[in-house]
Amino acid sequence: MQEPKRCGWCEGDDLYEAYHDLEWGVPVLEDDKMFEFLILETFQAGLSWITVLRKRNNFREAFDNFDYRKIAQYKEPKVSELMQNAGIIRNQMKIKATITNAQAFMKIQDEFGSFCKYIWRFVEGKPMQNKIEDYKKAPSTTEVSDTLSKDLKKRGFKFVGSTVIYAHMQATGMVNDHEKECFRHERIKELGSKIEVL
Repeated sequence: MQEPKRCGWCEGDDLYEAYHDLEWGVPVLEDDKMFEFLILETFQAGLSWITVLRKRNNFREAFDNFDYRKIAQYKEPKVSELMQNAGIIRNQMKIKATITNAQAFMKIQDEFGSFCKYIWRFVEGKPMQNKIEDYKKAPSTTEVSDTLSKDLKKRGFKFVGSTVIYAHMQATGMVNDHEKECFRHERIKELGSKIEVL
């Protein structure tokens, strides 16, 4: 049986292919999942996504299953503990940013009712549908990611530059950047047409 055509960036790695086939680009409508992706993206800044993906379960265990309510309460002893954890990316600035971001995340929830309602406003509640021929030609930033990045920074978030935010938008289905010939492109497009966030 012939393998399905996938986006070129994931081919040849089982973990990458599974992530691509099951998660990447699927519209995320739950705050818990949105926070997990946001944190993983901030740790990915300057590194490859596969590095983060391979450590994802370690991150999940180390950061209380990405429970932003608990993370927002972390103090210095917890930061020190995380800095000793070889299973994660031990970057003190990113660890501290995770705590700051959890606190800012909850402020947005208070203001908008949910973080998803807030973030999906930037694409008017519907995924942007691109027609990428080759993943290498996909943008790394857009006007939308620039605007969202600036707004998040204004609200106190750290490590949320436009490149990080565009990667987040791709991962969480705010934009469909599956290659046109990829077997997931039309499925993601179909999922996006059915969602209602706002």
